[in-house]
Amino acid sequence: MLRAVRTVVPRVPALVHGSHMSTVPQVCIVGSGPAGFYTAQQILKSHPAAQVDMYEKLPTPFGLVRYGVAPDHPEVKNCINTFTQTAGQERFAFLGNVEVGRNVLLHQLREAYHAVVLAYGASEDRALGVPGESVANVLSARRFVGWYNGLPGDAYLPVSLDVESAVVVGHGNVAVDVARILLTPIDILRKTDIPECVLAALAQSRVRRVVLVGRRGPEHVALTIKELREMVRLPGCRPNLQPNDYLHLRQLIPSLPRPRKRLLELLAKTALDEPDPKLASAYASAEREWSLRFLRSPVEVLSSDGQRVSGLRLVKNRLEGEEGQQRAVPTEEMETLECGLVLRSIGYRGLLLDASLPFDYHTATIANTDGRVTGHSGLYVSGWIATGPVGVILSTMTSGFNTGKAVVADLEAGAADKDQGKGGGKAIKRLLSDKGVEVVSFDKWLRLDQHEVEAGARLGKPREKVTSWQRMVELTR
Repeated sequence: MLRAVRTVVPRVPALVHGSHMSTVPQVCIVGSGPAGFYTAQQILKSHPAAQVDMYEKLPTPFGLVRYGVAPDHPEVKNCINTFTQTAGQERFAFLGNVEVGRNVLLHQLREAYHAVVLAYGASEDRALGVPGESVANVLSARRFVGWYNGLPGDAYLPVSLDVESAVVVGHGNVAVDVARILLTPIDILRKTDIPECVLAALAQSRVRRVVLVGRRGPEHVALTIKELREMVRLPGCRPNLQPNDYLHLRQLIPSLPRPRKRLLELLAKTALDEPDPKLASAYASAEREWSLRFLRSPVEVLSSDGQRVSGLRLVKNRLEGEEGQQRAVPTEEMETLECGLVLRSIGYRGLLLDASLPFDYHTATIANTDGRVTGHSGLYVSGWIATGPVGVILSTMTSGFNTGKAVVADLEAGAADKDQGKGGGKAIKRLLSDKGVEVVSFDKWLRLDQHEVEAGARLGKPREKVTSWQRMVELTR
């Protein structure tokens, strides 16, 4: 959740002085999402003395669990219970409302800690890179997700739902999430933690059709079966799938691994078989629909007035290469989809936090081996900034655990930092105090958490998120 801000400071005074130095291993984690918390959990469990301090730009912890998981998937957020237990340990401290790269610099953290773990994720989206992309109502799915999840920076996203058709570019779970939120009956959404102001906008939405566009074929979709099953059975909504797109799947399915086989079996069944009578009746009365378009890539965003999107021009692709390594190659054939909203969901990108880091601009990750940053002793990465934006919370947990083990191994071997005395969080807190930065501890966050839960209870929902950054900080005092 951290935004990189490059700042150059010629000379910075030392942060550690004599009696303030600690020989207890001091570990700092930048980012409080799943990668950060799983790394902290592993370190605290495996090292009997290490102190772990976690820095977060926002006043709130949990990163994409709070601001990225779909509101109608509350069960996915259960890992917050584990994270809260980790945060309650005596050797852990949360420092929210602190932006690394602005309030404190990376080299200052490295001076104060024996080990620094960067776990700040991938907070930028990939652009389509086509003409017309800058017109109104062409938005990233990342920001749209932030909007309906109450992320302060996206709370006032300029999105208009006064349109009948929307196009989502992408066939992954995030693309399906935004399509589902657009099409789900408002009475169902009212029971989630979507902020009231967003619910009001969704209640007035005129969106009736959502088309999800992908550059390759149905066998290459990146969504998972749970998300597909939800779309197939979405109340008040029906699928509109072209049978010819799916006929070849049944030849491929028998040779596929089980998870992929089950996904494509459901996709083929939905497209090619008659639905059961109950589902058929529901589809017949449905007023909304979704569809999947394959072998298509955007080449231009169209606008009838030069101000707002009116359509998306697509090039038809063909597949080249061996099975499993096929790539989409454009043909000369084009088509146009009329729409009033375009959401791009083609991947997230990590940001460079500091110019000294070995950053791979192609993959938008920090170069590392098993979590150890290349060429930087005592510096580590965890989660998407290490691996790229792939997988789900389970894969992030694996990354966090592996990085945590690397940190502990290096601390025990004396390889993390040869300087035994470090100022740790005490030194950084003095620096932040001198700058007037109001640090939000985990106990202070719990006050905001209680406020949101109580406000939500009055509305019959899990919580009512505070979307104003300033109000958040006020409620933690």
